[in-house]
Amino acid sequence: MTSPKSGNHTDSVTQLDRVTIRFAGDSGDGMQLTGSQFTATTALFGNDVSTLPDYPAEIRAPAGSLPGVSGFQISFSSGDIHTPGDRPDVLVAMNPAALKVNIGDLVPGGGIIVNTDAFNDINLKKAGYAVDPLHDGSLQGYNLYEIPMSTMVTGACEGLGLTSKQIELTKNFFALGVMFWLYERSMAGTEKWITEKFAGKEAIAEANKRALNAGYAFGETTEIFHTHYRVAPAHLAPGTYRNITGNEATALGFVMASKLAERDLFLASYPITPASDILHQLSSYKHLGIKTVQSEDEIAAIGAAVGAAYGGAMGMTTTSGPGMALKAEMLGLAVMVELPLVVVDVQRAGPSTGMPTKTEQGDLLMSMFGRNSDSPIPVIAPATPAECFTMAIEAWRIALKHMTPVVYLSDAFLATGAEPWKIPQASDLPSIAVENAPPSDRGGFRPYQRDPETLARPWAVPGTKGLEHRIGGLEKLDELGTVSYDPDNHHRMNLLRAEKVARVARDIPATEVWGDAEGELLILGWGSTYGSIRSATERLRERGKSVSHAHLRYLNPLPNDLGDILKRFKRVLLPELNLGQLRMLLRAKYLVDIVGFNLVRGKPFQIGEIEAKAESLLGESVEVSK
Repeated sequence: MTSPKSGNHTDSVTQLDRVTIRFAGDSGDGMQLTGSQFTATTALFGNDVSTLPDYPAEIRAPAGSLPGVSGFQISFSSGDIHTPGDRPDVLVAMNPAALKVNIGDLVPGGGIIVNTDAFNDINLKKAGYAVDPLHDGSLQGYNLYEIPMSTMVTGACEGLGLTSKQIELTKNFFALGVMFWLYERSMAGTEKWITEKFAGKEAIAEANKRALNAGYAFGETTEIFHTHYRVAPAHLAPGTYRNITGNEATALGFVMASKLAERDLFLASYPITPASDILHQLSSYKHLGIKTVQSEDEIAAIGAAVGAAYGGAMGMTTTSGPGMALKAEMLGLAVMVELPLVVVDVQRAGPSTGMPTKTEQGDLLMSMFGRNSDSPIPVIAPATPAECFTMAIEAWRIALKHMTPVVYLSDAFLATGAEPWKIPQASDLPSIAVENAPPSDRGGFRPYQRDPETLARPWAVPGTKGLEHRIGGLEKLDELGTVSYDPDNHHRMNLLRAEKVARVARDIPATEVWGDAEGELLILGWGSTYGSIRSATERLRERGKSVSHAHLRYLNPLPNDLGDILKRFKRVLLPELNLGQLRMLLRAKYLVDIVGFNLVRGKPFQIGEIEAKAESLLGESVEVSK
């Protein structure tokens, strides 16, 4: 089946630099699939893309209910973008609940495309509408496009022998076809995907293709659209790109780390939202020497990972906040025995089960201090979905070089969001390999004899001749590794473990300050707040404001140059998706009066929110300077 050509009913084409679309519907309406297919097509077209999936925590929330609304927002541009956009320009609402949940975010004058067949009395009541919003005048401030999608796909799928329920499930592809026409996207990639996805189910595949083409043809022939829109390809640096989510990039980063370290990678994990995709993806790389185990619980998972590290492999585990709490004791053991280990925490909104499909940055203090006694470990955090690849490698570089467990802090926004990723050449990536302690005929092996630069102890793989030694959770005698209750030795070993982590700062990159090196205001951030902060800083600087941006990837130890950077600005603003965790640490360490901007709503910051907060601080700064 070939894609229809551009229609003849209008020659009007509007050129746009950037568009933000939100697909929304019931959790069974396939909005994540619809958004993903539009994203893949747009990325292949060459636009810069950023996405934000949003879905219910319940496996199957009540159909037509407000809690059951699933959404997928995509922003695409002809230029460089950093976020999936603050507010959508177009809302595709498949039912009344989707309209009610999302209408408040739509820009004034924005477009609303609705499936009018879903606006019946039952669905209106479930969504809490006393009267039909399509007819009560409440949407007059928007461009409303009413399309009977269910009716249209029923007509398109005649003769296929499918049930009405099976045909109804294709309406998301009808909506996708409309959007493909509206924004001049090709349907070829989606048609190929349908063929592969439904191989052996020809009637289902044909129904979805018919629905897709019916939507495209509707856009081409209807009179309700007076124009369609063109967003030119972005000018990206030369190279090979693919669209990638943070979890996908994280998994590929760990595969690459295994190759760069020339060691087998072993992952033991207990499934938990939103980290499970890393386990799923790594399990598909057995042919590359990746070993995965789905453990019976979180404690067993990190126990197996510690055991793998003891055996000379790259042992790691993935989890989210609740799992981090359960892993604390075993993580303390890894600190005591000083083995390389990576723990991935894909943060989500808590506490407890909280809002498991929503994003937050609430686990920083737990990652830093959530173990008994003084047990410091390095903590790093990627800033973008694509950057998850390089920071996954960096987590292992630090763990191997310094013989220490490392916490890799991602979050739900990074994990499920997507953007173009320039695929690197493996030959351009440096080795992170470290040597095992060599066999010895002399005896007297000292398992805690340290490297003079890093203070890392040797990695003694069991069974290696001459390297017999004690290991476990009891305190060790310095160098010899035997059990020790000597108070002075215990004090010395605590200092050595802390200093070993502190020395990680010697070989991390200098902190980049985007904008002026000094000035009125520095907006500081970490993790997934990067895109909103950078975009807000760009807007402020375009208006002549003295604003710069610095973003931390290394949270423990902090970069050696950070204190001097903070002192070069009159004010420092730190937006966090928590109640001020990093702010508390930085104020204590540097005695700088950092201003916090803290929102914990399960959603990323909007650019405009940070922009407004910065404006208010700049206003105060002006008043003080007078």
